[in-house]
Amino acid sequence: MASFSMTQIRTGNYTSGFSLNYPNKVYARPSRIGFKVFASESESSSEPDLSVTVNGLRMPNPFVIGSGPPGTNYTVMKRAFDEGWGAVIAKTVSLDAAKVINVTPRYARLRANGNGSTKGEIIGWQNIELISDRPLETMLKEFKQLKDEYPDRILIASIMEEYNKAAWEELIDRVEQTGVDAIEINFSCPHGMPERKMGAAVGQDCALLEEVCGWINAKATVPVWAKMTPNITDISQPARVALSSGSEGIAAINTIMSVMGINLDTLRPEPCVEGYSTPGGYSAKAVHPIALGKVMSIAKMMKAEFDSENYSLSAIGGVETGGDAAEFILLGANTVQVCTGVMMHGYGLVKKLSVELKDFMKKHNFKSIEDFRGASLEYFTTHTDLVKRQQEAIKQRKAIKKGLQSDKDWTGDGFVKESESMVSN
Repeated sequence: MASFSMTQIRTGNYTSGFSLNYPNKVYARPSRIGFKVFASESESSSEPDLSVTVNGLRMPNPFVIGSGPPGTNYTVMKRAFDEGWGAVIAKTVSLDAAKVINVTPRYARLRANGNGSTKGEIIGWQNIELISDRPLETMLKEFKQLKDEYPDRILIASIMEEYNKAAWEELIDRVEQTGVDAIEINFSCPHGMPERKMGAAVGQDCALLEEVCGWINAKATVPVWAKMTPNITDISQPARVALSSGSEGIAAINTIMSVMGINLDTLRPEPCVEGYSTPGGYSAKAVHPIALGKVMSIAKMMKAEFDSENYSLSAIGGVETGGDAAEFILLGANTVQVCTGVMMHGYGLVKKLSVELKDFMKKHNFKSIEDFRGASLEYFTTHTDLVKRQQEAIKQRKAIKKGLQSDKDWTGDGFVKESESMVSN
């Protein structure tokens, strides 16, 4: 497929005349997608097909390694491809890794048994980890090596920069030269360098987000996903801004700002670094219902205002089973990202996820992901509408059970049904 020139790409931006009062308009994205579509692996016709095509990129399944430790270097990303993950999103990079200084310990876990428990199921995970602390040149070299070795697999670069147009343009240019298939923009990291207008500091400010998205989408020649922060009142607003400013996809959610807990023996917060801590990002199973709510909100907005054929939604949050993934897809997600789940269960988790998702599809006779993507979205409505629906249902049930009011209502033609309407068993 022929690629578009930069002139064509620039005409796809929607930055002019922006305001937060959007009309019910369906946006059609002039395509920057479809550059790299590969044949799917052959499967038995009796087996459900897990392959997906997202923004023109073909993946063997919808399971994507989320940006973070599981995509931190060549060795682990190669392992992810070898295990069968549909795509890999590398750990976020910026131009100057020297700014990034991590501490350890930097994780804390929440178990079902409560504060201080060392037993029981892990339901929550917090991190105070920053973006990649490895030199950009090293990461770029490894991106290129991965694409050389796995040309038919999808590698996505996650990038984040300061509020500086030239820096964003330089980073995009250097990352694209490695051959990555797409770019995910980290507008959502809840901790680390917010004073430089990085991460969630951009994702929480729609005006700033629109400006930065404009820079990015004028420069990028591969599909762009904007990763959203849940630490905002209405997540659909920045998602709308990102899409209307030229991004092809939305990824949501990043971690939730949190304090994991206080050690009741030492009275110090966790994770504890030299006796001190800082709020961090919360993930794992406990955030799954929150992520479902945020993804539903974005999906409803996208369905109402954007051409879903050209835009995509990548869902993130507490995925450890095929059922967790199915829920996100039922809400309209094209792909499902896993990060903390890999840290807890290993890269082989993708096999379990695939088997369980196929079992769900067999149960409902779904042959492909598209057969059920978004199928549950229509069943979300307002509380006012729920009241109306329930009142109408009660009214109908009463009408069925009421039977005849008096002897004068009997008819010859409907005599049997009229009799049955007054039977109690």
